[in-house]
Amino acid sequence: MGAIEHVTDASFDADVLKNDKIVIVDFWAEWCGPCRQVAPILEEIANEQAEKLTVVKLNVDENPATAGKYGVLQIPTLNVYKNGEVVKQIIGAKPKAMLLRELEGII
Repeated sequence: MGAIEHVTDASFDADVLKNDKIVIVDFWAEWCGPCRQVAPILEEIANEQAEKLTVVKLNVDENPATAGKYGVLQIPTLNVYKNGEVVKQIIGAKPKAMLLRELEGII
């Protein structure tokens, strides 16, 4: 099972950048309606692709330093990290099929 973890500015390096798997970081906020729309889709992807990737969430209101460091100006933003580097950025809520197409060649 690929349960979605919450990461913080303090845990980001260890949980994301030093992770051996591909990591999708969902930059989100409580007040963001589109963020709530994409959350169940990310849970499905996390469960279906658990052997290949990890999905984590970072609340931009509580952790502004990491969001700023990676230039996240809109939410939801999904950054895909591989070997500690951003290999893809997906901005906005997208249907599952579109997200999976965006991830083709990465996972």
